[in-house]
Amino acid sequence: MAPELDRRTYDLLRLVDRHSPIGSIQLVELMQLHGYDIKDRTIRLTLSELDELGLTAKVPGQGRRLTQRGRDELEQGDVSSRLEQIRARIAALTSRVSYDPLEDTGALVTSAAYLDEDAVDEALDLVASLESLPLGPIPIALEDSAESEPGDVRLLVPSSITLDGVLLAHGVNADLATAGLLEYEPVAVSERLGGDSAAAGEGDAIGDGAGESERASANKNEDPRLDIQSGGRIVRYVDVINGEGSSIDVISLLIESGRTDVRSVLEGEGSGLLVGDGRQFPINRYEEARDLAVASRDAIGGVLDFQRPREQDKLPNGSSAWAFGSLTYVGVGELLLSALSEYDVTTEWDTLYGTAERSMFESVETVVPAPLDD
Repeated sequence: MAPELDRRTYDLLRLVDRHSPIGSIQLVELMQLHGYDIKDRTIRLTLSELDELGLTAKVPGQGRRLTQRGRDELEQGDVSSRLEQIRARIAALTSRVSYDPLEDTGALVTSAAYLDEDAVDEALDLVASLESLPLGPIPIALEDSAESEPGDVRLLVPSSITLDGVLLAHGVNADLATAGLLEYEPVAVSERLGGDSAAAGEGDAIGDGAGESERASANKNEDPRLDIQSGGRIVRYVDVINGEGSSIDVISLLIESGRTDVRSVLEGEGSGLLVGDGRQFPINRYEEARDLAVASRDAIGGVLDFQRPREQDKLPNGSSAWAFGSLTYVGVGELLLSALSEYDVTTEWDTLYGTAERSMFESVETVVPAPLDD
């Protein structure tokens, strides 16, 4: 019979799994960082109970590790709690976004990759390669990892959730609906795509002379019903998962399972597979949502597919029967985590690390790794 564990205990198991072998003192610090008011004695008692259940085991002189039974329980149990946690985390981070893409200032949501010191140069090379494609710019920040974190260095990159916060700050409530794998082509495309979406493979190629910001400015004077792509061409969804508001969790799973293919894009082999998330927004805020989304992509990178409703049936009062547009976005945070994982530069990351001020971030050309403290 499976044990009945509460949410706090599942969170403790997750931390043991991520940082094992780990001792009770470090676990107290990590649990407190995650918002729990918990004492060392409580942690030690809980660990003893988990040992008895066969979910954890002692590593002499080092702390606890998860057993296979513990990993199975963590993977299979507490499904509803995990989804609720991710939704709550996304909602909390979204509400803290103050980033203004037009001014390029304010707080944005970040993803974090944890790197060993000897992997930093390779990671920066990957950032530079990605930034040379239509996917850029890719703002990054390098910091020493905290004692409780893996690796020597923490690499911060803007997360796709930043866009949801930007929209929310302007009164546009975009609901995350899906996550999935997207077939992507690293070609410059017109942001004005006419009647059919480029997600169906019908974007118009443009010359290299037109920048993203120039096209964004020109687009503001065009028909707001036109679809938009920016940062390259999203050809189609290869796999779609209904995350019910938990798309970042799904994205992490897709990266961990090796489903992405950023390598093909970087090595000039044609199209690749990126992870992105889809959201819906009220069609009566179409123009404002469009301008904010394009400005955000221009400022902090990624791939954007912005679509008007496909259905145009009218209600008796003249309004549209389908009152939502759709916006698919691949953030540079999720993009870089995928690339770092594929090239075995890191196996440790946090897709929802927290918020940080835009002023912390620099282009890869100006980032110089700081010497680590002795």
